[in-house]
Amino acid sequence: MEDQREEAPLDGVLIRIGQAIMLHRAGDREEARNRLSELWHEIGPYGDAYHRCALAHYMADTQDDPRDELDWDLRALDAAEGCVTERADDTDTGALRAFFPSLHLNLAADYVALNRPADARAQLLRARASTHGLADGEYRQGLREAIDRLAVRLEQ
Repeated sequence: MEDQREEAPLDGVLIRIGQAIMLHRAGDREEARNRLSELWHEIGPYGDAYHRCALAHYMADTQDDPRDELDWDLRALDAAEGCVTERADDTDTGALRAFFPSLHLNLAADYVALNRPADARAQLLRARASTHGLADGEYRQGLREAIDRLAVRLEQ
């Protein structure tokens, strides 16, 4: 019997984000940043919220200046919050909701780097609270451990 399953269409934007992430992880931070920047201009400020969130989330990691990193992390959070608010009853927001702990954790780390401890603590609280909505597993556990490490570092 022939397999009748439909395959999900490939998402070209996410593929290109993934390619830039691989460049970054391989040590080519500048090329990763260039490709993500080009893609950001292509999708624009009103492009798909998930794409904007993912792109900004990873673009932040390619920045050299902590203030620029903060700006990109804030863009990622803004895209995620806007989409979840607009589509409150949409089940497709689950993937975006899974970003929230990491988004808040990254913002906390940005604020630590910028010597803004009160803002960092507020983001750590949000990060910790948003892990409750995640399924048990390595992702959730890894985030909780990272939150704990940053909290200890912040208190030192």
